[in-house]
Amino acid sequence: MSRFYEAGPLARVGINLFYGYGYNFYRQENQLRADDQRVRQMACSLLNRARAGLDEAEARYRRENIPPPTRANPFPDAAIVANAQALERLGREVGALEGLIRHQPVPENDRMTQRYRQEAATLAALAEKDAVLVGQAELLRSMLEGVAADAMLAGRREIEVGIAAIAATLRERQTFLL
Repeated sequence: MSRFYEAGPLARVGINLFYGYGYNFYRQENQLRADDQRVRQMACSLLNRARAGLDEAEARYRRENIPPPTRANPFPDAAIVANAQALERLGREVGALEGLIRHQPVPENDRMTQRYRQEAATLAALAEKDAVLVGQAELLRSMLEGVAADAMLAGRREIEVGIAAIAATLRERQTFLL
């Protein structure tokens, strides 16, 4: 029988080559790590769409509600400006969350980390937290994408609660890795 048909030794050579490249596709930890990155990218995409909805609504609100200055009224109504600034602030907060999620750490894979925690179990727990994060991001996106500014202003408290919930989930995720 030719050596080309000996599955065991050939598989060991393949695994050694994978490790030589620094990545083994078949290790559960690597699949979980790739899933973690993909899930966080998905959450960032949803938050990016939510921010785009906020930015669009804020721009439309300013166009429709702030008249050009006249001699009689050189400055816009303070309440309208405050509402536009509130929409702008919400957009910045959603953008900041997107940046935080994008730069969340994953567990290190060094010997000291391996001594204190199991990588696969840690990544599986992170995947659960990231799934919650994606759900929260999707809920926020559904509240903001394609919605008029007046509706956003009416539901501003709920949007702020959503932003705070996502921030709390991120803190919980960071605390888990300490």
